[in-house]
Amino acid sequence: MDLNLRTRVAVITGPAKGMGASVTLAFADEGCRLALVGRDVAAIEPVAAEARAKGVEALVIACDITDSAACEAAAAATLAAFGQIDVLVNVAGGSGPIGKTGWETTAAEFDEIVDLNMRGCFNTMRAVMPSMIERRSGKIVNVGGTFGMRGRAGRMAYSASKWGLRGITKSFALEAGPYGINVNCVAPGMVDGPRFRGKVVPEMAARLGITEDQAVEKHAADYALRRISTGEDVAAACLFLASDVSRQITGVDLPVDGGWAML
Repeated sequence: MDLNLRTRVAVITGPAKGMGASVTLAFADEGCRLALVGRDVAAIEPVAAEARAKGVEALVIACDITDSAACEAAAAATLAAFGQIDVLVNVAGGSGPIGKTGWETTAAEFDEIVDLNMRGCFNTMRAVMPSMIERRSGKIVNVGGTFGMRGRAGRMAYSASKWGLRGITKSFALEAGPYGINVNCVAPGMVDGPRFRGKVVPEMAARLGITEDQAVEKHAADYALRRISTGEDVAAACLFLASDVSRQITGVDLPVDGGWAML
C-alpha cells in the first residue's frame, strides 16, 4: 500500500537515537522531507546523513522543546526551508525517576519530567498548528507510553506525564478536527534497544539472579504476543497515523506493546 507520504514535510522531535532514529528513517523510506529537531544537533547529524543517503532532504534544527520560543523558531525554520508542515511526530521525552514511590519523588523530579513529556509536546503542537490550520490539513502523532494507560508502581512521575499527554492529545484532536487536522497518540510498551539491553535487562538479571537472556524472556512473557516491541514497530504505527490511510482516526491511543496494556 502506498501511504502517499512522498515529499510531505515531517517534523520529528527526538530523532537522534532509539525509537526516534527508527521513526526518522521510516519516514525517510517513505520519501518525506524531514525537519529533525532536538537539543544535541551533533547526535542528530548521523541520522540525518543516513536519511539523506536515502534520497530525501533532512534539515537539522537545534531546539529545546521545553522552550516555547525555540519551538516557534523551529517551526518557522521548517516553513522557511520547505514551505509547509504536513506532519509532526513528537518522539522526544524522558523517563523520570525510576523505582521511587510517589512520596519519594521530589517536586523537582516531578516538574522536570512533566515539563519535558507534556509541556514539550504542547509547545511543538502549538508551534505547528497555525500553518496546519491555514492549509486545513495536518497530522500530529504524539509518542506516549503504556504506563500512561495502566499506571506503574515506581514510575509515578513518568506515568502522570504520559496520562497528561493523552489529555492534551484528545483535546487538541477535538479542537483541530474542524480544520482537517488529525491528532493521535502512539503508546509503546517496552522497546528493544540500547536502554532496554544496557539498563533494564541487566538490572532485572542482577535483581533476580538470572541471566540476561532469561530477563529478556521474562519481559516478553508479560505480553500476549510473547515478544518485545522494536523501534520499527513504533515507526510503523507513526507512519499509519501520519498517512491518509488513517484519515478518519483522531484522538485515539494506539498501544504498540504486544498486548500488555490490554491484559
